[in-house]
Amino acid sequence: MSFQITDSHCHLGSAKFAPEEIPALIERATAAGVRRLITLATDEEDQERNLRLAQEHNEVFACLGIHPCDVHQTRDDFESLIAPHLDDPKVAAIGETGLDYFHPAPGGWNDDTYHARQRDFLRRHFELARTSGMNVVIHTRDRAGHASFEDALTIYRDFSDDVRAVFHCFPGPPEMAEKVLTLGGLISFTGIATFKNASEVVATVKAVPDNSFMLETDSPYLAPTPHRGQRCEPAYTRLTAEAIACQRGEALEELARKTEEAVRGFFRVTA
Repeated sequence: MSFQITDSHCHLGSAKFAPEEIPALIERATAAGVRRLITLATDEEDQERNLRLAQEHNEVFACLGIHPCDVHQTRDDFESLIAPHLDDPKVAAIGETGLDYFHPAPGGWNDDTYHARQRDFLRRHFELARTSGMNVVIHTRDRAGHASFEDALTIYRDFSDDVRAVFHCFPGPPEMAEKVLTLGGLISFTGIATFKNASEVVATVKAVPDNSFMLETDSPYLAPTPHRGQRCEPAYTRLTAEAIACQRGEALEELARKTEEAVRGFFRVTA
């Protein structure tokens, strides 16, 4: 095959993937030209599953973090869960962390206290990244507007001299992307870029410069067309890559080369 790409954000530890089917998932990805899979932890239990998958499969690397929707059920000293593993060569970055203002606060919390804990956790993920020399994978989501994105960007700004961040599953227009890129960060695109109603994302795909973005599935979520609404898997990175190459008017092989440069510049992975 004349090109190779990376699924820079998937969740192989998800309950939607049975452990016994992981080898077949990796085999299908490899056949589609997806040579490397970055699987992200979201909570304490998920961390162990993702670390194990990275150790068991050469193609898999893990990121460790606490998802914003899990901060309410995570110990206050969450760093003690992550820091001991950061010297592991199969750990590629810190995350998934971030801010989620879309989902309602859980029982016993209100939006103000829930979001404040998310912001505290995000800042401390950045501090951990700065200490360890690693980068950070960020999730943002809002019910309306871009408050979580702007708040995450404000926190990132305090660390941007030392740490790079990727805003994954990027949902917005070019002017939002420019705010991330100005700080030295990256964005990444999911199968949303293949959706007929994704005009803002496609505009961003066309506008951003080379080496400023990566490809991802966020599987098992957000399957690209023609699998929209079905369970997503890493092999589908190929479909998103084909769509983005077409939107940018470049060969798939050239897009693969540039996005692989971005991956190697962001994650701690082997060549």
